[in-house]
Amino acid sequence: MSNDQIRFEDGASYERYMGIWSQLVAAKFLTWLAPQQGLSWLDVGCGNGAFTEMIFKQHQPSTVTGIDPAPAQIAYAHQRLDGYGATLYEADAQNVPLDDNSVNIAVMPLVIFFVPEPAKGVAEMARVVAPGGTVAAYTWDMFGGGFPYSPIQKAITEAGVTVPYPPSIEASRMEVMHELWLQAGLSNIQTEVISVTRSFVDFADYWETVLGAPSIGPQLNAMSASKQQAFQAQIRATLPLEANGQITLQAHANAIKGVVAR
Repeated sequence: MSNDQIRFEDGASYERYMGIWSQLVAAKFLTWLAPQQGLSWLDVGCGNGAFTEMIFKQHQPSTVTGIDPAPAQIAYAHQRLDGYGATLYEADAQNVPLDDNSVNIAVMPLVIFFVPEPAKGVAEMARVVAPGGTVAAYTWDMFGGGFPYSPIQKAITEAGVTVPYPPSIEASRMEVMHELWLQAGLSNIQTEVISVTRSFVDFADYWETVLGAPSIGPQLNAMSASKQQAFQAQIRATLPLEANGQITLQAHANAIKGVVAR
């Protein structure tokens, strides 16, 4: 397992690779979160703005601030959220550019395992959320097979190719997140496992999608034509191809929410 940094620099590629999965799990997460309308939100690690847009569409927020460390993602989010009135910053989860008690709810969607020091990220969310507000997150269950592309990650690792993983992968464990929320002084902590499915038109659709993945795409693209062809055949044999060629995959995320003490 490598802790080389995974960089999300291409908003369009991210949209195809992970944005679709993110929106599927985000829809169920927001239903479980059940927030009131008209709140002020902080979206930590807003990426290309997919989750931020869902907040605007579903929950009529008073304000939404999004932060992300990748300038290319922020640029993409600006285009996506044009007209919504979102405030976007190129900023780090461990140093949120907001005042204490300045928002009602802070969310960290599919981000906590990318934060070098997750405890600082959770503490920052708790700091900026007003008393009685909510701090929440969800992340792919990396150790329980919940990551959407875990089968191909496993196969490429077994082939002797080094695959980078998030720097704080342990934070994807439910028990670790629960402890982080306790350490941040949050109360009324609740957890949920959220399962989703996604269909690809055919193997070509799936393969083109994973080629754009920052975690495994570079390794796949670096293979010789013959080796890549052999690897494609190996992966194809493990996927649940339907009679029409369609591929439907499952994934699941660990979700958590807690309340800032009054």
